[in-house]
Amino acid sequence: MSMHFDLVDLRLMVRIAEANSLTGGAAASHMSLPAASARVKHLEERIGAKLLYRTSQGVTLTPPGQAFVQHARLVLAQIEHLRSDLQDYAKGVKGHLRVLANTTALGEFLPPVLRAYLLRHPDVNVDLRERLSDEIVRAVSDGQTDLGIVAGTVRTESLEVIPYRHDRLALVVPAGHPFAARTEVDFADTLDLDHVGLHEASAIHGFVRRICEGLGRPLRLRIQVGGFETACRMIEAGVGVGVLPDSAARRHAQTMAIRIVALRDPGRCASCGSARAASTRCRAMRATSSTCSWPTRATPLGARVLQRSAEGRARFAPGRGATIVRPVRGRRASGATPMACAAGNGQHPSGQM
Repeated sequence: MSMHFDLVDLRLMVRIAEANSLTGGAAASHMSLPAASARVKHLEERIGAKLLYRTSQGVTLTPPGQAFVQHARLVLAQIEHLRSDLQDYAKGVKGHLRVLANTTALGEFLPPVLRAYLLRHPDVNVDLRERLSDEIVRAVSDGQTDLGIVAGTVRTESLEVIPYRHDRLALVVPAGHPFAARTEVDFADTLDLDHVGLHEASAIHGFVRRICEGLGRPLRLRIQVGGFETACRMIEAGVGVGVLPDSAARRHAQTMAIRIVALRDPGRCASCGSARAASTRCRAMRATSSTCSWPTRATPLGARVLQRSAEGRARFAPGRGATIVRPVRGRRASGATPMACAAGNGQHPSGQM
């Protein structure tokens, strides 16, 4: 059955759902009540299902109505994005770059990089959003984003992977904690303490879990939170200790009563958990870092990010770090200009292509 959906109908149904009232939806759509009622009736006839439950107290969505409104909101949002992008082109903007980043990169690494890039390229707009690392890899693989920065051991078989930035994990404790006066501590010594952890989908949580499994010790998670600032506040309040990126911990330590203690390499391979000295292969795996992914022919931001990455010298604790992943050659970023290669000879700025 062929179905035709009018944008007026989509907006009307969304506004009816928001108002829980046919009258309120009609008013919000600048439409008379009889006209709105007729549109809904015709829409239901074309679909072959009722979209609204009608009662004396108003209207509510039926299951088909809920599905219709959900998709209507997505369609209308995409139309707004389209209108915004076209307006930008009319104003002289010549490029649009979609960037997805994990929490650490978004809060710690990207702000100065993007500031410098946008100043140098006023004709390019950037759409920056936060996502989990596995979601970012899927988005890059599917062409839904042009550039991604991820961390952890995510599967990237179909993508090129290039190191981007290194950071180091550290133990964060409340001021006055017995470990606060130490310069460094073995991670195993923290496992008798309550921990403040990040959500289970985070790369740090997965890494810490693997280390605990290698040590044969459980992690005493007292509470799990969604971000670094919340974790630091919980630690400051004495809920527990936590393992966080050193860069984020130092930023929050400026305003919170927390202390940062270096974590010693536990003498085990962070990848396989063996008690022997880590092999060269395993050391390399431990050094993997947050990842940046983009097509070969992306906007100049790709080159700029990598040039900045070469300047970053912060270290990352075993098993953590940053890498750049990108689709195989031949794919283009949406509306992007060709990537500017640093050497002008097709070589990647980091020399790792």
